[in-house]
Amino acid sequence: MSARRTSDPDQLAEQLLSGDRRALARAITLVESRHEADRTAADALLQKILPRTGKAIRIGISGTPGVGKSSFIERFGLYLTAQKKKVAVLAVDPSSTLSGGSILGDKTRMEQLVRDANAFIRPSPSGGSLGGVARRTREAMLLAEAAGFDVVLVETVGVGQSETTVAEMVDIFLLLLAPAGGDDLQGIKRGIMELADLVVVNKADGDLLPKARLAAADYRMALHLMRPRHADWQPQVQMASALLNEGIDAVWTTIEDFRGKLEKSGAFQAQRRHQAEGWLWRELQDGLLDWLKQDAAVAAELPKLQKAVSAGKATPHAAAKKILSLLGK
Repeated sequence: MSARRTSDPDQLAEQLLSGDRRALARAITLVESRHEADRTAADALLQKILPRTGKAIRIGISGTPGVGKSSFIERFGLYLTAQKKKVAVLAVDPSSTLSGGSILGDKTRMEQLVRDANAFIRPSPSGGSLGGVARRTREAMLLAEAAGFDVVLVETVGVGQSETTVAEMVDIFLLLLAPAGGDDLQGIKRGIMELADLVVVNKADGDLLPKARLAAADYRMALHLMRPRHADWQPQVQMASALLNEGIDAVWTTIEDFRGKLEKSGAFQAQRRHQAEGWLWRELQDGLLDWLKQDAAVAAELPKLQKAVSAGKATPHAAAKKILSLLGK
């Protein structure tokens, strides 16, 4: 069913607030739509449910390829639902820039969690646009919170720019790493380590357990050399095994400790306010760019300026200044 055939905002909001998971799926489809009519309906829906948002803990989860991210998230999600918590997993699917097709299938990779009545899994194709991901994922988080979910997990596509985008919209950023250390530590970008509030060394089992212990020690040393994101929190390093379902409870205990300390100091809500303001500026930038592209004078001049820049006959700064001068007429 297309977003344009869903219920009106009032009806959809009522269903969503009652905890209807199908309504949540339709609502996310609505906010993901690029049709102008759907965007108007989505804005109305979000305004209606806004007072019922903000109570969930928002957790960003990233990790290097092959680290067992989906297995960890499934185990973590099942642990939380066993604690009578409702869990929403918003997985950012990397879409092909050529075909637009997604290469991940989180619902097939989390077979047990997807069948859990207290869990909701939603892959969101990135479409090659991190800006689009930021808008849709932020709004999907609000919708999940309004539907009564206690924990929202945002899984990123991998190590890269998307991590910074996701870190700017969640309460705590968890970095999942494999049992490796020494020279392997050099392969982990400093930037991604600086984003982490919690590092979890997964696959800490069997023959890999000694390596996991060494890796955890290396990561602790590395984190102590970096400036923490929060004055009230020193990033932690823990070990876990999604395979054996070990260490999962300790991860949740640490997340609760993180939230408790930041709420006590006021840093938790301060971070959310800062994120909301940043979201406003991002929306303004995106809106202004859309408006710029729709201007008739710009549309007529832009192709010529692009050609001049690519041919080395004009600098990007001069071309941009020329475009902006057209808006002042």
